[in-house]
Amino acid sequence: MKKKFLSVVLSVAMAATLLVGCGSTSDNSSSDTQTPAAEESTDAAADSTDAAADNKGADPADYKVVMVVKQSDSWFDDMATGIEQLKKDTGLNVSVQVPETGDAASQISIMEDLIAQDVDAICVVPNDPNALVPTIEKAREAGIVVVTHEAPGIADSVDLDVEAFVNETFGELFAEKLATAMGGKGKYAGFVGGLTMETHMAWYDAAVSYLKANYPDMENVAEEPYEDGNSVEGAHDKALEVLKAYPDIAGFFDCSAQGGGICEALQENDLGGTVKVVSLALPSMSATYLKDGSMANGLCWRPADAGYAACYAAYLIASGQGVSDGTDLKATGYESISLDGNVGYGNAPLEFTADNIDDYNF
Repeated sequence: MKKKFLSVVLSVAMAATLLVGCGSTSDNSSSDTQTPAAEESTDAAADSTDAAADNKGADPADYKVVMVVKQSDSWFDDMATGIEQLKKDTGLNVSVQVPETGDAASQISIMEDLIAQDVDAICVVPNDPNALVPTIEKAREAGIVVVTHEAPGIADSVDLDVEAFVNETFGELFAEKLATAMGGKGKYAGFVGGLTMETHMAWYDAAVSYLKANYPDMENVAEEPYEDGNSVEGAHDKALEVLKAYPDIAGFFDCSAQGGGICEALQENDLGGTVKVVSLALPSMSATYLKDGSMANGLCWRPADAGYAACYAAYLIASGQGVSDGTDLKATGYESISLDGNVGYGNAPLEFTADNIDDYNF
C-alpha cells in the first residue's frame, strides 16, 4: 500500500537534488508548525517517500491525480481548463470529477470511489470542509495524498491546502471596493454561497469587520450573510427579498461568483448602477454588468491557475519531491508559494472594472 505524506522537513533536506528552482525554507517550517500526529510520522514519511521514488520515480505520467470540484458552473469549467493544460504541459495523469449536486455528500461519494480505485492523489474544493474530514482521513490512511483548495481551516487534516492569497486580505478588498463605490455611507448586505463555505465566510467576516472599523456611516442590515446557494437565480431572488425589506439599501457584496443575479434584480427595479454591487466574478460572467454600470467591481483569482497549482502540488508530494516554502507550482501567481504550516499561499488576486474587463478572456 502506498504511503505518501507532506513533510516539509523532508523536502528541505531533499531540496538541492529534487526541487530545481525552489526557494529556501522560512523560519516557520513544518518542524515548528506540525501537529503532534505529523511529528510522529516524520520517520515513516521519510521511508515512504524513498519507497515512492524507488517504485515510480518522478515521471508525471505514472501518477493518477483527480480534482473533485464543488459543482458544475463557469467557475469550475475554467478550473478544468487549467487542469487540462497541466496534463498537456507535464504528461501528468490528471482529471476532474464534477459532483451531481453541489453538496458534501456528492463529493464524499466521489472520494470514496477514488479511494477504492487507489489513486495517487485526490484534490478537492470542499463545499463543506469539516464534513469531508473523515473521508479525507480515510484516503490518507490508504496512502493517498490529499490536497485541498479553499479550505485552510482543515489544513491539519490534509497534506496541503493551496490558497490564492490570505483570505482576510481578500475580504478587506471586498470592503474597500464597496465602501469606495458607496461613498463610505449607507446600508449594505453581504451574500455568501453557503454558511458552510469556509472561504466565503472568511471573506465576509473580514469585510464586515473592516467596514465596521473604518466606515462608521455604513450599516450592515443583517447579523449574518444571506445565502445565494452559489447560483445566479439564488442571488437574484435573495436580492429581491433584501430590496423588499430594506428599500433604502445602498450596496451589496457577494462572496460567491453570482453577483450578476443581484444586478438583474436591481435592473428590474430601476436601481441598476444606483445601488452598488461588488462581487466575486469571472470576466465572462461579469463583463455585461461592469460595462452597463450595474456592477462596480469584480474580484477573483483565476480558477484555471488554482486548479493547475493544486494538482501539480499533489503530484510533487505523491512523487516524493515534496513542497516547501518558495516552491514553484508552475502557475501564474503561485511561482513562489509562502508556506504556513500545511497552507501554501500564492499571490493571485484579480480586480475587474469597466475599464479593464476587456483585458481578460476567461
